[in-house]
Amino acid sequence: MSSNTISEPLGLPGQNVLAKPAIAKPIINPWFIAITVTLATFMELLDTSIANVSLPHIAGGLAVSYDESTWVLTSYLVANAVVLPLSAWLSRVFGRKNYYMVCVALFVISSFLCGIAPSLGLLIFFRILQGIGGGGLAPVEQAILVDTFPGARRAAAFALYSMAIVTAPAVGPPLGGWITDHFSWRWVFFINIPIGLVSLILTSRLVSDPPQFKDEVKAARSGGKLRIDYIGIALIAVGFGALEIVLDKGQREDWLESNFILIALFIAVAALIAAAIHEWRNDDPVVEIQLFKERNFAISNVLYFTFFFVLFGSTVLIPQVLQSLYGYTATDAGLVLGPGAFVIVMMAPVVVRLIPKIGAKKMIVFAAIFISLAMWRFGSLTLASDYRSYALARALQGVGLGFFFVPVSALAYSYLPANKNNKASSITNLFRNLGGSFGVAFVTTMLERRTQFHHSVLVQHLTPENPLFTQRLENITQYLASAGSSTADAAEKAQAMIAGLANQQAAFLGSMDCFRILGWVMFAGLILGLATKPFRSGAAPAEH
Repeated sequence: MSSNTISEPLGLPGQNVLAKPAIAKPIINPWFIAITVTLATFMELLDTSIANVSLPHIAGGLAVSYDESTWVLTSYLVANAVVLPLSAWLSRVFGRKNYYMVCVALFVISSFLCGIAPSLGLLIFFRILQGIGGGGLAPVEQAILVDTFPGARRAAAFALYSMAIVTAPAVGPPLGGWITDHFSWRWVFFINIPIGLVSLILTSRLVSDPPQFKDEVKAARSGGKLRIDYIGIALIAVGFGALEIVLDKGQREDWLESNFILIALFIAVAALIAAAIHEWRNDDPVVEIQLFKERNFAISNVLYFTFFFVLFGSTVLIPQVLQSLYGYTATDAGLVLGPGAFVIVMMAPVVVRLIPKIGAKKMIVFAAIFISLAMWRFGSLTLASDYRSYALARALQGVGLGFFFVPVSALAYSYLPANKNNKASSITNLFRNLGGSFGVAFVTTMLERRTQFHHSVLVQHLTPENPLFTQRLENITQYLASAGSSTADAAEKAQAMIAGLANQQAAFLGSMDCFRILGWVMFAGLILGLATKPFRSGAAPAEH
């Protein structure tokens, strides 16, 4: 969006120059555009997590089982995963602004339909429509920000964007729980409507496609028709759709022990390999895989994946630990995530000022260290730890998150020509989505496996041969008997209490293992950060 005022010629020689006054194009502050597009993306990201805590209520309201209701989440994620890699191509088909507005409108309409859905089948169908609309929002927003802000001011725009994508998943679960408890699960979907309508109105008034993008679309449509890569679209849709099903349903179906998961995994791998080969050879690919030949862009996508792997994994794990082991309510557990989001918001202006001075490379390394330390801090807590301990660890994680996203976003576009911004944003958001999906699947699976492992170790010590166990059992039995229970009932209750303590301890140890593993995963970001090519933040990339 140019900041210059554009006027029409006043007249030609011999004409009355006063006959046609200048028509000026109003200047639009780019921050209005940034807030407008970030609003819709925040809404979409919020919706990826807000419905999670409402599933039992949805199942009860629609008279279905809990397992059946989980398709409400899966259907949205599958549709989202399919659309994300296609968003750059769809932007060229409709025009970026038009496509963005179609996505917002579809998201709003489908949100309303989800809220009034009378059956599970219709709710799942409307969630698919919602996922199709939501999948195009984040990639297009990122491309709009890159083209709206010059290189020197782009870090500030990405700081605003980072607040939305980090805060929304953290706000979703407690907000969804509060809405469900005080109103109805249907309002989890209805709240999208006013936000979406505001975003739609502002987008129509403020956002426009840059001239360079319009020229690209015209060139692609030479001959009057845009080439459609039907094979690439089909392979990508099938591949990522099947992969998302594997990630979301794998744990419930016991992974490779299930024929359904095996078949879905085979389809995903075969389709994605075929898509990669096809897109690499295609002159006008739907997903431009050859962008990965640029080292900084390739590294940035791995960092996006790692970043969201840890972010979503920890965002799922922390509330689960607090609710199941500490007895927190959903709202209280969500409040533990609050300090992290607050720190990110406070750090945003600091990061914008530091990135030109320190450089993206050092900031990425610094952020990876902080996030790793935060995960290891979580892994060192005990069952006696209080709210303050968890909140401070989350705040420490927030410091790292605040220093991570902006430099990685700058890294992604550091050596890409401007005409590749649209396709690049589609790929980076795909890796963001995949990182989150893999992180959630990993945490849920690893938590169960490590809990089983620790339980098997603990029960080996709960035998009559262990004098500590027999002494503890006797003490509890005597206490219960003195409280009024019969000797037989006291012995039985004592056994149950010790078994419960063993289950609790096993679950806690399994959770701590997950936090430590997430710390090591994030530590890999330090190595990747060191491997980046140096670049000057805010410099224009060279044309290739």
